[in-house]
Amino acid sequence: MTETTTQTPTSRTAHRAYALNSGVAWTGVVLTVLFSALGWYRDAPVDPGLYGDTPDGAAGALARVVDTLSYFTIWSTIAVAVMLTLLALDPLRDTVARRVLRLSSLLMITVTAIVYQVVLAPAIDVEGWSLLTDPLLHAVTPLVTVVVWAVWGPRGWITARLVPGALAVPLLWIVWMLARGAAIDAYPYGFANVVELGYATVAGNLFFVLLFALALAAIFWRVDIVLRRRQSRAAA
Repeated sequence: MTETTTQTPTSRTAHRAYALNSGVAWTGVVLTVLFSALGWYRDAPVDPGLYGDTPDGAAGALARVVDTLSYFTIWSTIAVAVMLTLLALDPLRDTVARRVLRLSSLLMITVTAIVYQVVLAPAIDVEGWSLLTDPLLHAVTPLVTVVVWAVWGPRGWITARLVPGALAVPLLWIVWMLARGAAIDAYPYGFANVVELGYATVAGNLFFVLLFALALAAIFWRVDIVLRRRQSRAAA
């Protein structure tokens, strides 16, 4: 990956696309946290997962919300929501932190969608309120995010030197998930369940996911170059 010139769209359509993307992501996060706090997911607990061992009613609300916030899906969706909100508010601002978060959120939400569809979805039966929130988190938000990036960019924001920073949030989630799992003996995903698989196997699984994220970064970088060149030719 090499440094590239940037192309930041400033049209009203781009603003609306960023706002739509952030709105979809925030809706998924808010609904999931709300339903979790209310205990509405307890009728159809995900196995393996974190839900199921907290008290009913208000007494278990905080614990259920913390459970929800321990899922990588929520971290990914929040990253998308924050980044697209920033773009909607000020698309012209170009900083290293913004570039890192843009790439990180794009990688995280794409990994979320693919891992869910390939690894998790075949093993679970979606019921109850999950019929609303699961598609919103695992399909609609990822699809909208990738489409908005492909059409409105900003272009030229992906470079090799930003990749380590883009992996910082996923690595932080791994530390949080493993540390909390060791304390409560529960993990959000079967492939990360240390109790059943052991640390060596879980480490291997997570390492494979990180390698997959690196491959996605290379793909997005190449697509970004192609799209930037096409936009430059179209504008000439």
